Amino acid sequence: MRPTTLASRLPGAVLVASALVLAPLAGLAAPAAAAPASVPPAQTQEEGRLDGRAPQEILRRSGFDGAAGAFAGALARARTPGQAERAAADAGHRLWRKAVARAQGRGPATGDLARDDDRPLYWARLSLTRELRRWKPAFALSDTRRAALLDTLERGSRGQDSLDFPAGPRVKRVLVTGFDPFQLDGDIRRSNPSGAAALALDGMVIDTPSGPARVEAAVFPVRWEDFARGTVERTLLPHFRPGPRRVDLFTTISQGRPGRFDVERTNGAWRGGSTDNERLQGGPGMVPIPAGIPTVRPQPQWTRTSLPYAALTAAATGPFPVHDNTEITEVPAGSDTPVVRPDGPTPGSAARAGGGGDYLSNEIAYRATLLRDATRLTVPGGHLHTPVLRFGADNGSPDGRVTDPVFERARQQITAQVRALLGVAAGTLRR
Repeated sequence: MRPTTLASRLPGAVLVASALVLAPLAGLAAPAAAAPASVPPAQTQEEGRLDGRAPQEILRRSGFDGAAGAFAGALARARTPGQAERAAADAGHRLWRKAVARAQGRGPATGDLARDDDRPLYWARLSLTRELRRWKPAFALSDTRRAALLDTLERGSRGQDSLDFPAGPRVKRVLVTGFDPFQLDGDIRRSNPSGAAALALDGMVIDTPSGPARVEAAVFPVRWEDFARGTVERTLLPHFRPGPRRVDLFTTISQGRPGRFDVERTNGAWRGGSTDNERLQGGPGMVPIPAGIPTVRPQPQWTRTSLPYAALTAAATGPFPVHDNTEITEVPAGSDTPVVRPDGPTPGSAARAGGGGDYLSNEIAYRATLLRDATRLTVPGGHLHTPVLRFGADNGSPDGRVTDPVFERARQQITAQVRALLGVAAGTLRR
């Protein structure tokens, strides 16, 4: 995922693995839970968009408009912190399961919005977190404890704590991640095809030449602070550890350029100053790695994909071309001036943009592949950018319809091609 105004993207080539000093694997115990924000506000910037026409229509037309009321009732019945914890966990998991089932066409249809739409999950989650911030319990609840409840609700409603791979060699384990909609101040109707693909593929089994591949998916927020606090590593680490359920392949996914897929060859250790969904800027500066996370020391400027990019770009997987994107932006060794390199970084350079730019799509790819290297995980992994999802030509105004046939058809095509690309990648694994 990258802002549409961002020119720099990056896949490059040079990562000198022999020069990296891996952190001791004694650190492979699960990282401590991310420290929650100390004083949760009554309403966040994201939640402040909830009452707009488009979010309310999306909730109503999907049948997700009752989620907030049901959760408010569960909170009202809570008489202890433990009961509140269970209510938050149950609500989060229920919302994720409902969104996945709806996207996959299981169960009764709710509303007339297309079933594969990712936006009902996004807006419903915000309606739940707003209820939790405003809740006045009948017992003492510290700000720190409320923030922990919010974290429980967030993780459950994103599928982050319910990734469930089978053990053993009979099935390949494929982990994928998507993102929330973003740039909503420009058009509040926006969807994110990476999130839609995650919902459509979670729990699915794909037949490949290497045997069946089980896909598990999660979705991440478009918020710098969450990344700085370790939400990516906290989610991925249990599945990157050695063991019978360790992943065989992973890819982070986000929305990229119009009309094309990109396999990002190189990821940079630099976050730019673009605004996130909370209207906050994340940089500029180095990607911060939380304490207690297995990592590579010293922190590398670049990480590289291990996805089978040649196979992915050569295969006929759908209507959109798939590019091996090797462009990056660097500050060469001995220079103070950033330059764009079409074929990846030069030795000793400092990152200024990866193949995925300098926004959160590049950052999730960098974090995931850095964690791969720190845990000595030798499987295909990297980042895939989808085409931009756009409304029809007669529906381009932010005040227009929340959906249209062009918009829905493109989302279906993108999801189908993501599935096909995962099949190609998993098909390169050994039986």
